[in-house]
Amino acid sequence: MKKHNFYAGPSILSQYTIEKTAEAIHDFAGMGLSILEVSHRSKQFQAVMDEAQALVKELLEIPEGYEVVFLGGGASLQFCMVPFNLLATKAAYLDTGTWANKAIKEAKLFGEVDVVASSKADNYTYIPKNYQVPDDVDYFHITTNNTIYGTEMRYDPDVKVRLVADMSSDIFSRPIDVSKYDLIYAGAQKNLAPAGVTLVIVRTDALGKVERTIPTMLNYRTHIEKGSMFNTPPVLPIFSALQTLRYYKEMGGVKAMEKLDLEKAAILYDAIDNSRMFVGTTAVEDRSIMNVCFVMKPEYKELEAEFISFADARGIVGIKGHRSVGGFRASLYNALPKESVEVLVQAMKDFEAQH
Repeated sequence: MKKHNFYAGPSILSQYTIEKTAEAIHDFAGMGLSILEVSHRSKQFQAVMDEAQALVKELLEIPEGYEVVFLGGGASLQFCMVPFNLLATKAAYLDTGTWANKAIKEAKLFGEVDVVASSKADNYTYIPKNYQVPDDVDYFHITTNNTIYGTEMRYDPDVKVRLVADMSSDIFSRPIDVSKYDLIYAGAQKNLAPAGVTLVIVRTDALGKVERTIPTMLNYRTHIEKGSMFNTPPVLPIFSALQTLRYYKEMGGVKAMEKLDLEKAAILYDAIDNSRMFVGTTAVEDRSIMNVCFVMKPEYKELEAEFISFADARGIVGIKGHRSVGGFRASLYNALPKESVEVLVQAMKDFEAQH
């Protein structure tokens, strides 16, 4: 039975990425060795790193003055590294979900944090609006897509200060004006590669502004100067990331991916909005096209577990909602084919017809 993978992360990868990675596990670059056992200092892997960094710059149209690095530790380590490197006196944060809240907690260890707005009181069902970002902050931090709650900022905010963004679950799903940002980071396990590597895009002249001593491994300059090779990088995820980047270029780039993502999300949201059984959980204007959260209406609530089993019998996996929201969450990352969304929608209609 064909599987339809809606897991939120680690999540679906393109068949192109999986097949090329599988080949390299058996024989990498014609070396007669597996990618799992070659030196990261070999010329063959250096070529992988160089091309991956170049393709990130090309696909996101990154201007001069920025560097691309691949690091370990996930986005959670970036919650610490960002303020360690950038927070001299005060930073502003927008609280839009669990991960934004965790980033705020870490930043408070390094300086004053102004939480300019929060939707926590309403279980993060919307993106706050009409907030003011102080002019005297070192940066303004946003989380563009809130994986758990299904809200998304599909735009680059117009503010007077520099931006920092956690784009872990929606990077490469829309064009970005990188020039507005000092730093963008993204855990790879949603739209780029298997878990184990984090993509960081950093404006080099934003660094060196804090007086504190930064530990070597937590200093962005360390990794920029050594081309992400200061310590042994996560070789396999970076190789897989390169395959995904090649796939995106082959598909027509970020704009082409955005078009497909919008189409997939429209199919599912239309089914939810026209259902007598299912209902969305977030403000319509802030709906994520990456993570669609929905529940059953109160009168059908007791059928949620039954629907998950019903969907599983059709090869639909990973749709159980996070405990903070309940119900269902369908993650529609770039690699998910439209066919899978159509299978889910048909399952919803068939289940509704039975009840």
